[in-house]
Amino acid sequence: MDVERIIDELHLYEKKVLKALEKLEPPVSPDDIVKSQNMDIKAVMSAIGSLESKGLVSVHKSVDKLLKPTRTGREYATKGLPERRILQLLSKEGPLKVSDIMEKSGLDKTEAKVGIGWLMRKKWATIKDNILRITSEGEKSLERLGFDEILLQKLAEKGRIRVSSLSDELKEAFKLLNQRKGLLEVKKVKEHRISLTDKGRAILERGFEIREEATQLTHEDLKTGRWRKLYYRGYDIHAEYPIIFPGKMHPLKRIIEEIRDIFLKMGFTEARGPIIESAFWNFDCLFQPQDHAAREMQDTFYVKNPPETKLPSESLVDKVRTVHECGGLTGSEGWQYKWDVEIAKKSVLRTHTTCVSARFLLENKPPLKMFSVGRVFRRETITYKHLPEFHQVEGIVAAENVTFKNLLGILREFYRRLGFKVRFRPAYFPYTYLSTECEIYLPEKETWIELGGAGMFRPEVLEPLQVETPVAAFGLGIERLAMIRLGIEDIRMLYQSNLGWLRSLPVCHRGRS
Repeated sequence: MDVERIIDELHLYEKKVLKALEKLEPPVSPDDIVKSQNMDIKAVMSAIGSLESKGLVSVHKSVDKLLKPTRTGREYATKGLPERRILQLLSKEGPLKVSDIMEKSGLDKTEAKVGIGWLMRKKWATIKDNILRITSEGEKSLERLGFDEILLQKLAEKGRIRVSSLSDELKEAFKLLNQRKGLLEVKKVKEHRISLTDKGRAILERGFEIREEATQLTHEDLKTGRWRKLYYRGYDIHAEYPIIFPGKMHPLKRIIEEIRDIFLKMGFTEARGPIIESAFWNFDCLFQPQDHAAREMQDTFYVKNPPETKLPSESLVDKVRTVHECGGLTGSEGWQYKWDVEIAKKSVLRTHTTCVSARFLLENKPPLKMFSVGRVFRRETITYKHLPEFHQVEGIVAAENVTFKNLLGILREFYRRLGFKVRFRPAYFPYTYLSTECEIYLPEKETWIELGGAGMFRPEVLEPLQVETPVAAFGLGIERLAMIRLGIEDIRMLYQSNLGWLRSLPVCHRGRS
């Protein structure tokens, strides 16, 4: 045990408490220390807690009850309990009818009933044919007070008494009085008894000086040089400290912000779009046929209010119609069916953020790089890996010389900055060709996991928008990426507000190396 170091780290109040324990006879209460050292009770309790954590004192905690008589209790201590007054009346006048008790005893109706009840309970009287008579036990009680009456008188005399200080008989009397309403006020009080440990005695044997300590330096201390004469207490860097839960960004939000930061640093422009979208922008403009399975109500949320949305210019609508029906000027045969504008007007909760890309291409001319992060909605059964609402990051790159190889390079760089190794495999999407799915490698599981799709927009998507340059596009899921980053197996954890889990997460995340 490094006694010198412990003494050097003791606070002034801790030293005073140790000195008090050295002088006072154990067991010692905090109030004893307050009187001995002329300290504030809060300072004493704080010092005791700190000394206990250092193993210099031991604290025995107990709970006691403090008794005080009520106004009625003090009155009964002087005049006697109702049963005592009825007993004395019976001794003086002999057997009485129950109906005469209230008139001759001076008790009100309630007190008379209570008194007769306790007479029976204490076996001081019997009642037969509505006549109350004293028993032999009652005769004996005329000559002496019961313990409950003695306790009531003591309380009236002293004002307050702790239950722990009572004899066994008076403790039983307290239980009896406590059964009666309105006679006692009972308050629980916590007691602390402090004693020195062997470690604490060793500190006192070594000895220390009690002197004022400097807790902070002022401008005046530094200016005058007074700081050289001040005494500075040592600090224990291994001391216990309270656990603090600082405010911090939600982990999913934090990952979204990290993704946003990556694309902004790669030169992308951020765009946003409405959550309630028309089927036109969500499906038709992306060359998705109107009889496609993804457009069924089993997969897409259709909105009742408003049931329809306003379509863009007739020119654009006609171009999309032509592309669907016969391919337009793209060289494609289209889908070879009659396109229905009423279906295109329907309101939906967007199923992807690719509709933001389509709107952006209509309003902005290449060259351009755009990304969008937002919520999307699909009719999914809630499970540990699926939700009907999730986030997606969407992006496009449009320029004269953009190729599929450029797209793969952009995605590889994006995942590299997130700390993942990525690979690509062929895939099919209605609005891109060539198309690919992105997979990242998880070393701890020795497996690859799919996180999104990408490809080159088809001519059938670009021609109605009057875009003549190649456009590379990608759409990546964020929740699954967050699950990998946070090491969770259930996607619902991201939305359940589990405080224990949220508090355990670090304030910041550096990502993978």
